[in-house]
Amino acid sequence: MIGQDRSAALPLFHLYGDPPDDQAFDFIHIERIASRSAIHDWNIRAHRHRNLFQILLIERGSGEMTFDAAKLTFAAPAAILIPAAIAHGFRFEPDVTDGWVISFTEDAGGALADRSGEAVARLRSLAAEPVIPLADDTERGRLFALGAELFDEQGLAREGYRLAMRGLLVLIAVAVARLAASRARTGSITLRPADATVAQLRALLDEFFHKERLLGFYAEKLGMTVDRLNDHVKHATGVTAGHLIRQRVLSEAKRQLVFTTQPIHDIAKELAFADPSHFARFFRKQTGTTPHEFREQRGG
Repeated sequence: MIGQDRSAALPLFHLYGDPPDDQAFDFIHIERIASRSAIHDWNIRAHRHRNLFQILLIERGSGEMTFDAAKLTFAAPAAILIPAAIAHGFRFEPDVTDGWVISFTEDAGGALADRSGEAVARLRSLAAEPVIPLADDTERGRLFALGAELFDEQGLAREGYRLAMRGLLVLIAVAVARLAASRARTGSITLRPADATVAQLRALLDEFFHKERLLGFYAEKLGMTVDRLNDHVKHATGVTAGHLIRQRVLSEAKRQLVFTTQPIHDIAKELAFADPSHFARFFRKQTGTTPHEFREQRGG
């Protein structure tokens, strides 16, 4: 693990090291990577943010990151996208790595396009592959300059700075999406407007997946029939709504197995499985391995 204490549950922070702030609203913050990581020996333990989306702009250096249950390497110049609630941690190249960490609440991100939250959903879809190489020199230079300007607005706090920060966040998000277009041409990601119904379903899953597995529950919440919801999701994403439910449960199971020492039978109970054997069958069907094997393979 990347600088992680497996004896404790995965920490939940506002900004790294700060207690969670569920009241945070219209929040935008930017800081240099080195300013926080240097005092932690360039090692940011795996953690989550309940309501913050983050964009890292890697200007110099390299490192390794935890993203959910995966380990990924990165090197400058690159952008990294981290949606709210995703487990993540970093080991940066000491005294070399620098750039910007931009954190914002999803309500602030809603201003990126319209009140439906489409822009945040689009960034979240891009984050399926979180490391975005910044290959275009012109756009890359502009992106880092926007980061510096956002930092200045935050620090100087002049008249209208909140509006200016929202505008700069818009420009940064657009620039990241444009730079991701080169990756889209390889077929690894498709840049298209996020689907509002799928975004609503994902939000409901985040809230209820621990207890609710039946598609009918989510269809009712969305004012749709089960068949209509399934058809809509399949058309928008290429997979069924049932698949999204299973993947949300599986994602949480993986996080618990990798980032905690919680007994497997307790994880099964927390995720509302009838018994550990039912959980093991579900996990093996989805991954081809048992929960115990998955934990052991990742250093448990």
